[in-house]
Amino acid sequence: MTTFTESEERQALRREVAKLAGKYGREWFTQKARAGEKTTDLWLEIGRTGYLGINIPEEYGGGGGGIGDIAAVCEELAAQGCPLLLMVVSPAICGTIITRYGTDEQKRRWLPGICDGTGTMAFAITEPDAGINTHNITTTARRDGDAWVLNGRKIYISGVDEAANVLVVARTEDARTGQVKPVLFVVPTDAEGFEYRPIPMEIVSPELQFTVFIDDVRLPADALVGDPDTADGGLVQLFSGLNPERIMAASFSTGLARFALDKAATYAKERTVFQGPIGTHQAIAHPLAQSKIEVELARLMTQKAAALYDAGDDTGAAEAANMAKYAAAEAACDAADRAVQTHGGNGITQEYGMAGLLVATRAGRIAPVSREMILNYVAMHTLGLPKSY
Repeated sequence: MTTFTESEERQALRREVAKLAGKYGREWFTQKARAGEKTTDLWLEIGRTGYLGINIPEEYGGGGGGIGDIAAVCEELAAQGCPLLLMVVSPAICGTIITRYGTDEQKRRWLPGICDGTGTMAFAITEPDAGINTHNITTTARRDGDAWVLNGRKIYISGVDEAANVLVVARTEDARTGQVKPVLFVVPTDAEGFEYRPIPMEIVSPELQFTVFIDDVRLPADALVGDPDTADGGLVQLFSGLNPERIMAASFSTGLARFALDKAATYAKERTVFQGPIGTHQAIAHPLAQSKIEVELARLMTQKAAALYDAGDDTGAAEAANMAKYAAAEAACDAADRAVQTHGGNGITQEYGMAGLLVATRAGRIAPVSREMILNYVAMHTLGLPKSY
């Protein structure tokens, strides 16, 4: 009989990341967010220790690991109260796409900065009128001699103010009336014609959301990642980043859930109202136990998705990654709600830091893909039901 567990190396990685993040902690993270400051110190330390680019090949400054390794880093950071949204974007989405489809020169130019944290890369796909429907993207790229000119607008783009570059999803101009033919460009955030404005958000996070304006941004030919002249344009490149995105989003959620559950369990052991700690009452204990089960199930599916992806099974990974993202978001929302309830009135104070988790975990049901679109995916691809959209 065999037992399931992660490798010793992966477990050691988790311990070291947790130790590093524990030096900072939730209070530090929240103070930075409320003061409008950044978590740059933590980000750069993750880079220096080799954890930020652990999924990127060693020849470009990475650790040579897989998506399961970077997902573990993301989860452990969140479990210590320091969820870094750009972990999902820079090393996982952008790093994966450039590693798979960038030229040798592009890899040498952009991957080392992604690994050490000095060249963070954001990702821009969502648009005001398109939402999650990539077929309705109107950001266009037209050729101008050997160069490209981009025009369009993006919304809910994370961390543009902290990024040196943004991987922008556009479409070729002649595809405007036909099937979408996406193309991907690396755009410097200081490029002429590239502007961004912050979107006021209720979520307490040092990583901000932005509306991005792209007006006649000129780019050299080598800013293009992939071949736009293939039948599907950059569709393959784009989809190669979606499975890592969902796996990372799931890890982000399970990390937050673990943090909330740990705080709730600690409080339930210490808080006494009548006779004995409140954790002796099943009305408190059972919901927390239920969350523990839900979180562990989500973590297992996330690990399965990562293993399939790292083994090269993109189709199997897509199904598992979507399921993992759905399950993790649901588990995180429930865990945060139960943590607040366990704390009672203290759960909605800033001192205990629980209430902010309600919005943070709730975002996982919406982004980077809504729970409804995941249900559509499973209904159509797993159950074989007719397409509903």
